Amino acid sequence: MTSCPRSGRIRHGFLGNTWRCAALFLNGHVPVRVCGRRTQPNWLARCTERNEGVPFPALRVLPEFDEYYGEAVLEKSLPELLETDPRIRDLHAAHHASGDSAGRHATFQKLFEAVITKWACGLICPQGVEPWSEFCSRVDSGLMSFLSAGGRGERIAIFTSGGPIAVAMQRALRLSPESTLQVSWMSRNSSWSEFLYSDDRFTLSAFNAHGHIDDPTMLTYR
Repeated sequence: MTSCPRSGRIRHGFLGNTWRCAALFLNGHVPVRVCGRRTQPNWLARCTERNEGVPFPALRVLPEFDEYYGEAVLEKSLPELLETDPRIRDLHAAHHASGDSAGRHATFQKLFEAVITKWACGLICPQGVEPWSEFCSRVDSGLMSFLSAGGRGERIAIFTSGGPIAVAMQRALRLSPESTLQVSWMSRNSSWSEFLYSDDRFTLSAFNAHGHIDDPTMLTYR
């Protein structure tokens, strides 16, 4: 995404204010480093500084935490799959037969998940699109380089999206590609997850927390 909708900016504002109250960024005794993908963290910094007057830590942008190109996988793979895969044909037909926006969204998600699962399992390799294995390696490389530079007791905030978060879960829980994808579908927009790390461990502490959002209409996924 190259821009953030208004609802996304509001969610980021809630998240920034929650962390501000928790003194994550203000506790001078706890060093903090912040990084993320190429567009998202700027919204949180702006919302936090505008709403609370809180100076945001210096931001390091790492392309390693960019999302995978799911739309490109779908666009380049769908024509051939419609000719060769009966299940994909059925899902595609169900999507086009849906009469309302909710139905179209639900049927598109099923189609999208089916195609992306094939890509993640190596069953399709659309030309010019980063393979799933390389995507996971990219995110892992970003995690390793950023975490290895940390000091004892340091806190790190990484702003990214569902795919890279799922890869972090894969690393912590040793998930299969299929299970990793299932995790990525469950990530709420503007939720947060927490991991504990040291030289010899990377452990899950919390996943998909969204207590800072009290408006049910803002609890969205994609």
